[in-house]
Amino acid sequence: MNFKIERPFGPSIVKFKMPDELVDEINMYIDGIILDKKKIEKLDHGGFLAGQVTQEIELEIEFMKKIKWAEFLSNFCKQWLLFEDERKDLKQFKIIKSWVVRQFKNEYNPIHWHSGQISGVGYLKVPRNMNNYSKKNYLNTDGKLVLIDGSKNLFSKGIYEIEPNIGDFYLFPSNLLHTVYPFYGTDEERRSISFNAEIDPEARSF
Repeated sequence: MNFKIERPFGPSIVKFKMPDELVDEINMYIDGIILDKKKIEKLDHGGFLAGQVTQEIELEIEFMKKIKWAEFLSNFCKQWLLFEDERKDLKQFKIIKSWVVRQFKNEYNPIHWHSGQISGVGYLKVPRNMNNYSKKNYLNTDGKLVLIDGSKNLFSKGIYEIEPNIGDFYLFPSNLLHTVYPFYGTDEERRSISFNAEIDPEARSF
């Protein structure tokens, strides 16, 4: 799989690609939950999360075990840690929570940060032509994830804009501020999956 370390500012960011089969399996799981009234009432945790979006659906532990979600994510986190410090080894990776965000036009996620030490987001569905409705082509942030680290300086503008593409996944430090801009003009769903995780104390100082 593609694995790339990017450093647009202070902390590094990891980018990799989710297998198509995994994207399809998670989408099928979420589509099933949406049709199950009892499950959607139980798993919709939008009221406890920052997003001003239609639904934020928590993944069930049984499903995460089925797709080996923790193993999949921890493999990339281990590579990330070794890149930062080859003397360190990831001995513990515990998912605190993982959830799927269903976002539609005019909705957004305000600036916030997460718990734990490592967080991430991957894209499951992206509206076609999502960026075609901006009034300013030179500053088109519609539907983008923006990571924020301090202010603009000589070699960094302090923000990192991410264009959603199906299958793309990004890892970043949990305390890194971030936001998702709204998009307009299309009724299609923007669907992403996120997680928060704790790692062992010896591995936390990058």
